Amino acid sequence: MEGTCLCGAITVRVKDPELFSRRRGHICRCTNCKKTAGSALATNLIIENEKFEIIGEENLKKYTDTKTLSGTPLGRYFCSTCGNPIKSVTPLYERKTILKLGIFPQIPTPEWESFSASRQKWEVPLEGAVQYKTKSFGDKLE
Repeated sequence: MEGTCLCGAITVRVKDPELFSRRRGHICRCTNCKKTAGSALATNLIIENEKFEIIGEENLKKYTDTKTLSGTPLGRYFCSTCGNPIKSVTPLYERKTILKLGIFPQIPTPEWESFSASRQKWEVPLEGAVQYKTKSFGDKLE
Protein backbone atom coordinates (compact mmCIF):
# COMPACT_ATOMS: atom_id res chain seq x y z
CA MET A 1 0.00 0.00 0.00
CA GLU A 2 1.31 3.43 -0.89
CA GLY A 3 0.08 6.89 0.00
CA THR A 4 1.25 10.47 -0.33
CA CYS A 5 0.75 13.82 1.27
CA LEU A 6 -1.39 16.36 -0.54
CA CYS A 7 1.52 17.92 -2.47
CA GLY A 8 3.35 14.64 -3.14
CA ALA A 9 6.57 15.58 -1.33
CA ILE A 10 6.19 12.59 1.00
CA THR A 11 5.35 8.99 0.07
CA VAL A 12 4.67 6.25 2.62
CA ARG A 13 4.92 2.61 1.58
CA VAL A 14 3.48 -0.05 3.88
CA LYS A 15 4.82 -3.58 3.50
CA ASP A 16 2.49 -5.72 5.60
CA PRO A 17 0.92 -8.82 4.03
CA GLU A 18 -1.84 -8.84 6.69
CA LEU A 19 -2.92 -5.26 6.08
CA PHE A 20 -6.25 -6.18 4.48
CA SER A 21 -6.64 -9.83 5.51
CA ARG A 22 -7.84 -8.86 8.99
CA ARG A 23 -9.02 -5.73 10.80
CA ARG A 24 -6.17 -3.25 11.28
CA GLY A 25 -5.89 0.25 12.62
CA HIS A 26 -8.28 2.28 14.69
CA ILE A 27 -10.51 5.30 14.84
CA CYS A 28 -9.58 7.92 17.43
CA ARG A 29 -11.78 10.71 18.72
CA CYS A 30 -9.45 12.26 21.29
CA THR A 31 -9.34 16.04 21.10
CA ASN A 32 -5.77 16.11 19.78
CA CYS A 33 -6.35 13.55 17.00
CA LYS A 34 -9.54 15.34 15.94
CA LYS A 35 -7.67 18.62 15.69
CA THR A 36 -4.82 17.01 13.76
CA ALA A 37 -7.26 15.36 11.35
CA GLY A 38 -9.43 18.46 11.07
CA SER A 39 -12.43 16.17 11.49
CA ALA A 40 -14.71 14.43 13.98
CA LEU A 41 -12.29 11.50 14.05
CA ALA A 42 -8.88 10.30 12.90
CA THR A 43 -7.97 6.97 11.32
CA ASN A 44 -4.64 5.58 12.48
CA LEU A 45 -2.51 2.47 12.12
CA ILE A 46 -0.03 1.43 14.81
CA ILE A 47 2.63 -0.47 12.85
CA GLU A 48 6.08 -1.90 13.42
CA ASN A 49 8.80 0.40 12.07
CA GLU A 50 10.24 -2.27 9.78
CA LYS A 51 6.90 -2.64 7.95
CA PHE A 52 6.90 0.79 6.30
CA GLU A 53 9.20 3.29 4.67
CA ILE A 54 8.95 7.02 4.13
CA ILE A 55 10.32 8.58 0.96
CA GLY A 56 10.89 12.31 1.25
CA GLU A 57 11.44 12.14 5.00
CA GLU A 58 13.51 15.34 4.77
CA ASN A 59 10.19 17.12 4.07
CA LEU A 60 8.74 16.14 7.45
CA LYS A 61 8.34 18.74 10.16
CA LYS A 62 7.82 17.73 13.81
CA TYR A 63 5.52 19.21 16.41
CA THR A 64 5.93 17.89 19.97
CA ASP A 65 2.46 17.53 21.47
CA THR A 66 2.88 17.81 25.25
CA LYS A 67 -0.84 18.12 26.07
CA THR A 68 -1.69 14.43 25.69
CA LEU A 69 -4.09 12.52 27.91
CA SER A 70 -1.29 10.16 29.00
CA GLY A 71 1.04 13.05 29.80
CA THR A 72 3.64 11.46 27.52
CA PRO A 73 4.85 13.83 24.78
CA LEU A 74 3.94 12.68 21.27
CA GLY A 75 5.86 13.63 18.13
CA ARG A 76 3.42 14.63 15.39
CA TYR A 77 5.00 14.71 11.93
CA PHE A 78 3.52 16.50 8.94
CA CYS A 79 4.58 17.68 5.50
CA SER A 80 6.49 20.95 5.75
CA THR A 81 5.00 22.09 2.43
CA CYS A 82 1.30 21.18 2.52
CA GLY A 83 0.82 20.46 6.25
CA ASN A 84 -0.66 16.99 5.69
CA PRO A 85 -0.35 14.82 8.86
CA ILE A 86 1.82 11.74 8.17
CA LYS A 87 2.70 9.98 11.42
CA SER A 88 2.97 10.20 15.18
CA VAL A 89 5.63 8.70 17.42
CA THR A 90 5.34 8.00 21.15
CA PRO A 91 7.63 6.17 23.58
CA LEU A 92 4.52 4.27 24.70
CA TYR A 93 4.70 2.20 21.47
CA GLU A 94 8.31 1.08 21.34
CA ARG A 95 9.64 0.34 17.82
CA LYS A 96 6.25 1.27 16.37
CA THR A 97 4.79 4.29 14.61
CA ILE A 98 1.25 5.59 14.26
CA LEU A 99 0.58 6.24 10.58
CA LYS A 100 -2.20 8.62 9.58
CA LEU A 101 -4.38 6.57 7.24
CA GLY A 102 -5.97 9.52 5.45
CA ILE A 103 -2.99 9.66 3.08
CA PHE A 104 -3.79 6.24 1.61
CA PRO A 105 -6.33 5.53 -1.14
CA GLN A 106 -7.65 2.46 0.69
CA ILE A 107 -7.96 2.07 4.47
CA PRO A 108 -8.20 -1.27 6.28
CA THR A 109 -11.32 -1.90 8.36
CA PRO A 110 -10.54 -0.56 11.86
CA GLU A 111 -10.06 -3.03 14.68
CA TRP A 112 -11.14 -0.64 17.45
CA GLU A 113 -12.44 2.82 18.26
CA SER A 114 -10.92 4.91 21.03
CA PHE A 115 -12.64 7.77 22.83
CA SER A 116 -15.98 6.27 21.79
CA ALA A 117 -17.62 8.16 24.65
CA SER A 118 -16.78 11.33 22.68
CA ARG A 119 -18.57 10.13 19.55
CA GLN A 120 -20.78 12.77 17.91
CA LYS A 121 -24.51 12.21 18.41
CA TRP A 122 -24.93 11.52 14.69
CA GLU A 123 -22.18 8.87 14.61
CA VAL A 124 -22.85 5.18 15.05
CA PRO A 125 -20.37 2.58 16.38
CA LEU A 126 -18.45 0.69 13.71
CA GLU A 127 -19.93 -2.79 13.65
CA GLY A 128 -17.47 -5.43 14.88
CA ALA A 129 -14.95 -2.92 16.24
CA VAL A 130 -13.97 -2.93 19.93
CA GLN A 131 -15.26 0.25 21.58
CA TYR A 132 -13.03 1.89 24.21
CA LYS A 133 -14.53 4.63 26.40
CA THR A 134 -11.38 6.70 26.20
CA LYS A 135 -7.81 5.59 25.46
CA SER A 136 -6.95 2.56 23.37
CA PHE A 137 -6.78 -0.66 25.39
CA GLY A 138 -8.47 1.02 28.37
CA ASP A 139 -12.00 0.49 29.68
CA LYS A 140 -14.41 -0.83 27.09
CA LEU A 141 -17.66 0.97 26.34
CA GLU A 142 -20.59 -1.21 27.35
